[in-house]
Amino acid sequence: MEITKEIISNLLDGRLADSDVEQLQRMHEKDADRFWKYLEVLQERVQWNDKILLRLTDHLYIVRNGNGARVVKCDCGHEFGDYRVNWKIASRVRVRRTAEEFKEVYTPDQAIPEPGWMTIREYFCPGCAAQLAVEVVPPGYPPIFDLLPDLDRLYRELGRPLEDESEDWFRDRTMDVVANFRR
Repeated sequence: MEITKEIISNLLDGRLADSDVEQLQRMHEKDADRFWKYLEVLQERVQWNDKILLRLTDHLYIVRNGNGARVVKCDCGHEFGDYRVNWKIASRVRVRRTAEEFKEVYTPDQAIPEPGWMTIREYFCPGCAAQLAVEVVPPGYPPIFDLLPDLDRLYRELGRPLEDESEDWFRDRTMDVVANFRR
């Protein structure tokens, strides 16, 4: 069974039957170009030309922008900056702290976190206001860095090494940015 861009597009849109999805998952040998077809489908869905390197969430991608930098970008076009820096520190954040605020998003009441012990942080894109992530964490807990992929290794193992490959790319740089907040 050849996996076409149409099949991938239908999969992304939730238009494949469960049995077809299961068949895709259980294929003994996956087609070698599926990842590249997937990236092509994603690229066709956005309004900008920066090359998508990897999808992070429903709205966020790691791209190579026009300056050659690897950055996190929303599908609306807003850039969050270097992909090695937690994009959440550049987003809009709503923090829910009280039982009344928790009840707006939690049902039944028994599921509501204990105010004072937990907060709910909702992260939004400054460019389009899309909700990008939600965290339920203790007050004061730092934003969770969900994913820092080793893109160089991924692309090398897929047989298409990135032209700017460097050991320095796979390093969390969030604290480098946060350290400047106090200055």
